[in-house]
Amino acid sequence: MHDETATGRGRTALITGASGGIGYELARLCAEDGYDVVLVARDEAALARAAETFAAGREGAARVIAADLARPDAPREVAEALAADGVAVDVLVNNAGIGIYGPFAASDLAAQLDLLRLNVVALTELTRRFLPGMLARRSGRIFNVASTAALLPGPLMATYYASKAYVLSFSEALAEETRRTGVTVTALCPGPTRTAFHSTPAMRDSRMLRFRLAMDAAPVALAGYRGMQRGERVVVPGRANWLMAEAVRLAPRALLTRAVHVAQRRAH
Repeated sequence: MHDETATGRGRTALITGASGGIGYELARLCAEDGYDVVLVARDEAALARAAETFAAGREGAARVIAADLARPDAPREVAEALAADGVAVDVLVNNAGIGIYGPFAASDLAAQLDLLRLNVVALTELTRRFLPGMLARRSGRIFNVASTAALLPGPLMATYYASKAYVLSFSEALAEETRRTGVTVTALCPGPTRTAFHSTPAMRDSRMLRFRLAMDAAPVALAGYRGMQRGERVVVPGRANWLMAEAVRLAPRALLTRAVHVAQRRAH
């Protein structure tokens, strides 16, 4: 256990996209700290396996809600299911997200809209549904998984990069709105991370993971979790990613956009 004081004992953490990758690791950290965890994702079997692992030998309970958060009614249904059981969410981890690689004009429109519903709309709705209760209790944490992609435009992944820019901006704004309320808002901005995110058909041609400095999900999640517990507004895990984020602030925007375009092109 990374925190022997079991800071989450008697509290509940809801984690979306918890069936694998960064979401799974964040859920594991919450469970190790004694939180009751609510695991949300589409893959019910994977969630059930995770819940069994997290509950074994620990005080906290693990609950599974299988839901496709890109479906317009899903965030409301998740919130209503917990409210019906009297469950108050103390930590909301908005991790679920998808990416699409390729020229925007040639992409599938329905898939692009699903990306926005999941990466942007579901995250926004879940935050709006659970934040008022946290404010009323004067205690709570919102943890949104953005990306270093939030810092610059992303040709060939235009909607993904734009969605993460929204997540970062939204998180920073809410962090200021909730200052001195007992509620904190943190955005995690990882760089390329080795997860199943990159093995989907929509992402198979992307070159994101060809960079040697790609990180594993566990250290990314740990850096973000520790930052959340400290109340940090933005966490950029890994020194190389931090240096890149600092460099982006100084480079000309057009040059950055061209550089991303070149980096994203697949080899012919």
